[in-house]
This record gives sequence, C-alpha cells and structure tokens, in this order.
Amino acid sequence: MTTRRPLLFALITGLCLAAAAALLSVFVIAGLWGKVGTVGAAIAAFGVVVAQARIAAAMGASDQERTARARGIFMPGGKPAPVRAITNPVDVGVHTAPRLEGAARLPPYVPRDVDPELRRALGGPGFVLVVGDAAAGKTRAAYEAMRAVLAGHVLIAPTKSGELTTALTAARAQRDCVVWLDSLQRYLGAEAITSRQIAELLAGDGHHRVVLATLRATQETRLMLMAESLPGGQATRDGQAVLDQVTNRIVIDRLFSAPERARAAALAREDRRLADALAHADRYGIAEYMSSGPQLHTEWQNGWERGAHPRGAALVTAAVGCRRAGYTAPLPKALLDELHQDYLRGRGGMLLRPEPLEAAWRWATDLRDSGGSPLWSDGHDGYDVFDYLVDAAEREPSEPVAERTVYAALRHAGPGDAVSIAATAWYHNRPELAEAGFRAAYTELSATDGPNAATTLSSRSDLAVTLHAMRRLPDAEAEYRAILTARAAALGAAHPDTQSSRNNLAVVLHEQRRFAEAEAEYRDVLDVRVAVLGAAHPDTLTSRNNLGVVLGDLGRLEEAQAELEEAARLREQVLGPDHPHTVISRDNLAGVRRRRASL
Repeated sequence: MTTRRPLLFALITGLCLAAAAALLSVFVIAGLWGKVGTVGAAIAAFGVVVAQARIAAAMGASDQERTARARGIFMPGGKPAPVRAITNPVDVGVHTAPRLEGAARLPPYVPRDVDPELRRALGGPGFVLVVGDAAAGKTRAAYEAMRAVLAGHVLIAPTKSGELTTALTAARAQRDCVVWLDSLQRYLGAEAITSRQIAELLAGDGHHRVVLATLRATQETRLMLMAESLPGGQATRDGQAVLDQVTNRIVIDRLFSAPERARAAALAREDRRLADALAHADRYGIAEYMSSGPQLHTEWQNGWERGAHPRGAALVTAAVGCRRAGYTAPLPKALLDELHQDYLRGRGGMLLRPEPLEAAWRWATDLRDSGGSPLWSDGHDGYDVFDYLVDAAEREPSEPVAERTVYAALRHAGPGDAVSIAATAWYHNRPELAEAGFRAAYTELSATDGPNAATTLSSRSDLAVTLHAMRRLPDAEAEYRAILTARAAALGAAHPDTQSSRNNLAVVLHEQRRFAEAEAEYRDVLDVRVAVLGAAHPDTLTSRNNLGVVLGDLGRLEEAQAELEEAARLREQVLGPDHPHTVISRDNLAGVRRRRASL
C-alpha cells in the first residue's frame, strides 16, 4: 500500500472535476486530502447564469430596460446620477452615527492615512478594493475618495445582488462611471459577479470606468482559505478569481493611528461625537465607535437577561446564525420567526420571561439614538443584520451553526443561497449539510429551468461531486453518467463541459478500481483535449498525467512511464518547475521508475 499512496495522491490532485459546473473541487480518497484542478475558470457560477437569463428577458425593449434598471440600480431622480449628486453618504451604505441636535447627520470626515493612496488608485481605470473590519470606516473612506476624484463620473450602484447584471449592462453604456459594490461579499455568493464581467467592463480604451468595492477582512480571509482548501470549489474559486482582478487593494485599519487621532481631535471641536469616540479610541476605532457597533453588540448580549428582551435577542441571534450559515440574501421574517424559538429555548425559554413576539421585533428593529439597529427591513418581507454583530460572533469561540438553522435556511433559500449554504457547510467539514444544500439548489432549478437546462446540469454536477467526496461512489457514478448523457446531447461530445463530465466519470471508475473502463474514458478526454486545446494546454496535461497513473495501476509500467515523462516535461515548460502540478507529475514518474527498477 505504501507504494501506491503517492500515485493516489497525485491522481486526486491532478484530476479535473466538473469544469465550470462543479462547485466542489476537492475530495477524499484513501484518507488523503487533495485539490482537483478545474477548467473554464472564466465561466460564471450557475447562479449568475440564472440571473442573466431572467434579467435578459426583462430587457428586450427600451421601456423594459429602463424599468429593470430602475428596479436594480440606485437612481435618485429616476436616472443614474453623477457622483457629485450623491451628497448623503448613508445613501450608499455608510453607517449612521448618533444623532446630535443641530448637527449634520454624520460627523465631518476624519482623513485616513490611506487617503492619498486610495485617491491615486481611483485616478486610473481598474478595480479598487477597500478591505477592513466591519465598521472600520471602509465605506466612508471610499465614498469621500470617490467624491474627491470622480465627481463627474456616473454612479452605478446595484441595489441588490440579483440585479447585478442589470447594473453592469448600465455601466457598459457609460464612458466614465463608477460601479459601486459596497460589501462585496454580497455579490460573491448568490448570483455572483464574475472575473470575466469585470474584465469586459474595464477592457478597451476611450473610457474611464472604475469598480470600487469594500470587503470585510473576515470575508476576504474566508474566501482565500476556501479557494485553497478542501471545501473550496467553483463558487469560491469564482470569488477568488474576482479578487484576482483587483488592481489596487487598500487596507483600512480599525484602530486609528496617532496622526488620524490628531486629525479627529482637531475636528472634535465642532462635533462632540468625535470627542466621545476619541475617549474610547484605545479600545475601539473611531468609525467603529460612532457606528454604535460595540454598543449594539453589548445591547444584544444584555438583551438575554431575564425580563429584558430575550426574544428580541433570540431574533438577532437567529439572523446572525443564518448569515454564518452562508445565507446572503435578505432573511425572510418567517424564517426568523421560526428559528428564534430554538435559540430562545436553548437559553432558558420561558424562564427568561420573554416579551411578546411583536415587542421583540420592535426592539430588534427600532432605530436607536445612534441611528442604527441590530436588524432592519429591506422594505418587503426580508431583514438584514448589522454585519458588525456577525463578525463579532465569528470572532468569539462558539459552536458551529446548529443543523436545524441550516436546514431551516435551506427551506427558504433560492438556488444561489442554497449553493452558498452548501459551500459553507463543506468548508466546515459538514458533508451531509453540503449535500442537502446542493440537492436543494438542483431540485429548485430542475423545477424552474427544466432538468436538462445548463444551470440545472451544473447544479446536478455539484451534487454528484458532493456524493463523490462523501465516498458514495456508485451514487456519484450514476449521476455523472446521467449528466454526461445530457451534456453530450445538448452541447456535443467535444464541448469542454461534456469532456469534464466524462473525466469525472473516469475518476469515479478509477477509484472503484475499474481500471480498464477508466483508461478508456481518460483516453477519450485526452484525445479531444489534444485536438481542441492543444497538446501543451494545462488541461490536456492533466489528462495525460491521469492516463499515466491508471496505466501504472494496470501494471503497464512502460506505457505509464512514457505518458508521465511527457506530462512532466511539458508541465515544467508550461507551468514551471515548482508548480504543484509539475511536482505531481515528477513524483508520479519517480514512483513508476522505482516500480520498474524493483521488478
């Protein structure tokens, strides 16, 4: 067994699962974790395809297009406005501050140390990302820089992630514009933005377009870890691909520096809210304190006290739990009404003397003197939760989100959020929950888009890969065969998605030790990729490596050595000597040579 483990590990890391369709990209074999390569990285995750298909139908005529844009883009006055017309920072996501009689709604802006760098970045076209903790002042700094540098540019700000494609269509019609993506994490889950959309928006000459986004540091770290680790997958790979498009990354510190505090002290003479924040600046950032994040967090925790607001605290806890589970859209009221009961019971139930439900909702959503609240309505039947509370919960040692929360969230989630919940569950090594999420997305898309639609087959592939990762190999094989048949009929035998499905089938056959069948499938994939992509394409080399491994398993060591020598040689030329795939092929080759020498 020890002589086979390097080959098995190389097999896992060298194989290609589901191309752009798959959301999971890693799985377990023989106790070893390994990454699986993917192709078609520029193709959108299936949630985007859903959004594009539905929005395109709403944009056939000019009146319909205007209606769609009005629904999906922040447009004061009924049309996209220049940046200079956006005079209230709160309109574009800046947190409110405590009310002060006779004073402006927000205190004067305290210039940050990164302002010169941020403003220089906005001077050229590109993708500028401002990263920092929740309530660190990211959005205010981005807003002030945009107003200073790009006052005449048209602001394109999608009001929700589901209308992102509408917003990007509007942006491409402008010569000079800013696409404003505050809280970028909202656009990297359900119906996500893709790196290809960003590249197309920014490509070419004769215009000055900027994508300006903010992202919580915890979300950035999570995206990077998920893209590199076991529970990664196409959804997280697409998120990482978006981050790879960033041309300027600006970090905003939560705690203000000494020069920033000095500037705040000078402005505090005209606004005592700054003076109050400065008094707590050793523990909290000035923007953080003025957002009332710490105060709302304390109020939430104190709400659990007997006879205080335990039911309201349970509503907030349920909302935070749903966000931690991966639910990105506004949270349905019915979902929080259902879930909060579990959290309330877990803390003592009626012994806490909880208030009536109506009073609990008032407490959770009423604006405090700060102008903020733990929860707020989206104007329909959905609710959002202050992201500061979510980050605080993630930082505190706690149990994983309860299974009941995940299953309840899935009952209310659309396909995109179901995938986000599934990917989050996989990230936390909860494969049964991941299966439930991917199955929910596939079931809904099958009903709405049809069983053989591209979106549905992509979702079905996600489910199949999950079953594969759970070692339910016969179930995975059956799904792969069905997907392969449907894709071959719809797309043709040579289409990359069809070949990726065939490669998935080869993987699962190989793992069931059906080596001759796996060889036949690998050879088919290799032949097509040589013809379509060329002999030196990385995906072709993955197929050649895989073929060499299965030939070794068949005992045809001379043939195996020839394939692996070619794979190693070309990978070193194309990818470099230290690339992980090059190392894999070299290790495979060394293993085959050792086996031949021992005969």
